[in-house]
Order: sequence, then C-alpha cells, then structure tokens
Amino acid sequence: MQRTMTQEALRVREAQLQALLLKGLTGDATAYRMFLAALAVHVRSFLSRRLTQRPAEVEDLLQEVLLAVHNARHTYQAQQPLTAWVQAIARYKLADHYRRYVRHDALHEGLEDDSDLFAASEQEAAQATRDLGKLLARLPERQRLPIVHVKLEGLSVEETARMTGLSSSAVKVGIHRGLKALAKLMGGKDGDENR
Repeated sequence: MQRTMTQEALRVREAQLQALLLKGLTGDATAYRMFLAALAVHVRSFLSRRLTQRPAEVEDLLQEVLLAVHNARHTYQAQQPLTAWVQAIARYKLADHYRRYVRHDALHEGLEDDSDLFAASEQEAAQATRDLGKLLARLPERQRLPIVHVKLEGLSVEETARMTGLSSSAVKVGIHRGLKALAKLMGGKDGDENR
C-alpha cells in the first residue's frame, strides 16, 4: 500500500510539473519560473545522490542541467513522460561532467542506478536511454558531443561549437558521421570506419 501511494504521489507531482512546463511553453512566464524552481529541487536531489564524493560540484552541474532543459524546451512533446525527458538531459550532463572532471575509471562505474528523478519512468524508456548512452559512449568525442548537444539537448550548431571548441562545420560533420556510425552500431555492425 505504501509503495502504491508513493507512486501515485510521484505521478501527481509529475503531472503538476508537466502542466507548469506546458503553460510556460505557451508564454506564461510565472508558470515557467515555477516549473524551473520545482524542477531544481528534484534535479539537485538526483545529482546529490550521484555526486556524494563531490558535493561542491552539485550546484554548478544543476545550473548546467537547468540551462540544457531551458535550451531544449522546444523539443519536449506533451505526450512523452516529463521524467524520461529530464532524466535523459540530466544523465548526459552528468556523463559529460564525469568525462571532464572525474578520474578516468569513474567512466566505467555504472550510471545504472536509475532511481527516479521525480516519478517512476517507463521501463522501456529507461532501457532505451541506457542503450542510447552505451551507443553514444562508443563514439569519438568529436561525434558524440555534437549529437548530444544538438540532437538531444536542442542547442544550436553555433552554441555547440562554442561549448566544445569545435568549428561549426566540425559540429555538422560530427553529427553526420556520428549518426552514420550509430546506425551501423544499431544494425549490429561494429562501426569500424575503416570499412
């Protein structure tokens, strides 16, 4: 009974946050500010559980996640679970953070702890996110980062170029080659570019 009540409370909370986001997307600035403030609480908790050894970095990473959510807000579709959408953004920002700041072997520690951000996500959506993360991890950084920033986070090519230090044309080439490599990987091929 307790588990059911908790899941129901999480569903209600997600519905409230989704309603605020959708109002914000139609121009209601107050609703959008409320959405970001409420989301910050959940994302901070999500990040704190994963950065227990580096608590001073939580707030900076929180700001990165919220900025990515803001920049990608136009990609959100009302019929998709808000949880899965935000979790994907938060996970990619966390993975980028690990790559940049944490020792190399931390990359091999699982991010499989999929405790909910603020609602129970669909099992299939979580599995798809993990699978995509594993496939993206196999790409070189020059392909992976442009795909994550442009295709998943909704940043422009120019914003991605500034963030990654790549030229705009290198970002476009990275996306093209990366998507081609992902297609090979998903098709069961090893993605070896020497073929």
